[in-house]
Amino acid sequence: MTENVTILCVDDEANVLRSLKRLFLDEDYEIVTAESGSEGLNILQQRQPVQVVISDYRMPGMDGVDFLRQVHERWPETIRIVLSGYADTAAVVSAINEGQIYKFIPKPWNDDELKMTIAKAVERYFLIKANRELNEELREANDELSRIAVQLEEKVAERTEELLFQNKALRHSQVILNTLPVGVVGFDRGGTLVQRNRLAEEMLRNFRHSNLGEPAAAVLPPEWVALLAEVRGGKVVRKELVLGGKQCCVQGGMMNEPDGQAGMVLVFACENCGEEQ
Repeated sequence: MTENVTILCVDDEANVLRSLKRLFLDEDYEIVTAESGSEGLNILQQRQPVQVVISDYRMPGMDGVDFLRQVHERWPETIRIVLSGYADTAAVVSAINEGQIYKFIPKPWNDDELKMTIAKAVERYFLIKANRELNEELREANDELSRIAVQLEEKVAERTEELLFQNKALRHSQVILNTLPVGVVGFDRGGTLVQRNRLAEEMLRNFRHSNLGEPAAAVLPPEWVALLAEVRGGKVVRKELVLGGKQCCVQGGMMNEPDGQAGMVLVFACENCGEEQ
């Protein structure tokens, strides 16, 4: 428990209130008394929390049922106990139903039984409070998870849209490459073929083949591989070379990938080497 335990005793008989206060002298409770239901409501209004309310059933003015019903409506977590010296079963049932009574204790009471009832009532109060706080924490956690889920969904949607755009751009890039009147081949820094357009694929197929993932030596003639070595050194190289018996104008240069990896690209046209490429 992290809060002091306050018990409100309500009875129109002063001797009953004194008896209740004496009964709990050795307990770690603060006992507050009221001689009427209206006085009890005023006390509850002024000091909270009050964990347990013990009320007489028969009191002038506001009876115990009406008093405990209002306590239930205004402070539902407070545990409510009713005392009565009248063996009226119907009244007991009415009190329990209308006031949501935890226990009905007859007068005269057994001190040990009353102490045990109050101890269990206090325990019940803190269990209900802990359960409410836990439910609140779970609700807040669920709200936070829902908020995070919405953010993730938004990010996924944004990323998906971005990837769709990138894929569309790549398709357009490939279409553009394939419509160029020159051959284009790209190699990574290690000399592996990673890209070629349609014209380059056709021209290299006549020489040997142009499978992606192949090393430059398996795709290009030795003179072309030597040109790549010059390009790898950071030069922009322009030469006339032969491919499949045809004279070709070849230009090579380095390219920088967005991820920081460097590569090499060759652009070439054959049989029109006299024209500016």
